[in-house]
Amino acid sequence: MITTARVPADKQVRIAFSLDESPDDDAPENSFPLAFPELDQQLQPLPPCHDSKESMQVYKQHCKIAEEYHEVKKEIALLEERKKELIARLEQVEKESMDAAQLAKEYAELTEENRTLKLAQTQCVEQLEKLRIQYQKRQGSS
Repeated sequence: MITTARVPADKQVRIAFSLDESPDDDAPENSFPLAFPELDQQLQPLPPCHDSKESMQVYKQHCKIAEEYHEVKKEIALLEERKKELIARLEQVEKESMDAAQLAKEYAELTEENRTLKLAQTQCVEQLEKLRIQYQKRQGSS
C-alpha cells in the first residue's frame, strides 16, 4: 500500500532514494513510499515489479525524471519570484523617472516665471526712476 502525506507548500521536502544498480530482493512491492508527494498522482513513479530488471530500471529512470521535474519547478518558482521583484523595481524606477520628469518640467516653468518676474521688476524700477525724475523736475520748476 502506498501512503501519502500532504506537505505545506512553504515547507521544504527532502527526497531520498537509491539509484544503485543492485536490486533489493528483500523489499516487498509496497515498500516504495510516495517518493515525490508534491507530484500529481498521475505523475508519481509506480512501484516496480521486483522480479523484472527492466521494471526496476524504468522505476529508477522515472524517479530521476521526477527529481528533474521537481528541480525545474523549483527553478521556475524562483524565476517567477525574481520576475516579480524586477517588475516591482522597474515600476519604482519608472515612477521615479516620471517624478524626475515632472520636477524638471516644474523647474523649467518656475525658472521661466522667475525670469519674467525679474524682467518685470527691472522695468518697474526703471519706470519708478523715470517717475522720480519727472517728479523732481516738477518740484524744481514750481
